[in-house]
Amino acid sequence: MFEQTESDFVIENFETASGERFETLRQHAMTIGTLRRDAAGRIDNAVLLLHNTTGSGREWLGPGLSGELFGPGQPLDAARYFLIVPDAIGFGRSSKPSDGLRAKFPQYRYGDIVAAQHRLLTEGLGVEHLRMIVGLSMGGMLAWLWGGLFPGFMDALVPIACQPAPMSGRNWLQRRMQIELIRNDPGWHGGDYTVQPRYYARAPFGALMTTSPVHLQRLAPTRAAADALYQQFCARAEAGDANDRLYQLEASMDYDPTPLLARIEARILAINFADDELNPAALGTVEAAIAGLKAARAVMLAPGPEPRGHQAALHAALWKAELQAFVAALE
Repeated sequence: MFEQTESDFVIENFETASGERFETLRQHAMTIGTLRRDAAGRIDNAVLLLHNTTGSGREWLGPGLSGELFGPGQPLDAARYFLIVPDAIGFGRSSKPSDGLRAKFPQYRYGDIVAAQHRLLTEGLGVEHLRMIVGLSMGGMLAWLWGGLFPGFMDALVPIACQPAPMSGRNWLQRRMQIELIRNDPGWHGGDYTVQPRYYARAPFGALMTTSPVHLQRLAPTRAAADALYQQFCARAEAGDANDRLYQLEASMDYDPTPLLARIEARILAINFADDELNPAALGTVEAAIAGLKAARAVMLAPGPEPRGHQAALHAALWKAELQAFVAALE
């Protein structure tokens, strides 16, 4: 077992980049391991782990991640590193629309998430420098922003299953479809619903786009099996809240780290997957973006015997060897 604690850090009068204001913004975070300080008293073993768009910080506790990464001798050995795992604004136990404000919840974007996380680290946890940031999908996108917005704050960045390019193409199309289904649901009522709108849950575009077609075919080799899988997708979506999901999707609309890339000082290992439908390898986006960056490397992993598509990010066994080598080089 890992030494694990959870806490809330509350920011008073947090203002977003667009000028909207939170009277109080709760940032929930889990920490694993023990802080270590160097001879000058500075924390030197903090690692920030950032979750994806469909999860929360607790995603990192799943066996596909913690079981492959946090144990003795593994890339993010919890006996060696102090792992900080926050819930982003709008997710998990951090402030979100379903806490009560619903559609009156201030609009936020990915840059605001990063700004709030920076304050969580510096003001809430007293962490002034990170050894590394590892992010999955949305978390990887946040990692690119972290590198440009706070250059020098971290030694290394490991964005996984994402692109350092403007939100666009297939990725935005499937998000826009979900947004439209929520906003045009007969029960939406401007976000003041008493019964959860379910149009978006009955059209699980996200699940289709983030799962490998090969894996889907194995899960659903017949029409009956596909119908059963569809019901599983719907049930999973229906367990959430429509306002929360709407805000999560819209938070990505202005994502574009391109102007910030030249500011990044950290070493970079960008990991992507050749069968990821959201981040198509054919676009060559990552390679083009890092071409002008020092100490940056992109890895495109081919599908293994059990193809996972975008979901490969949640199966560290598929990519931890690359992370292990990267961490060894850092040390």
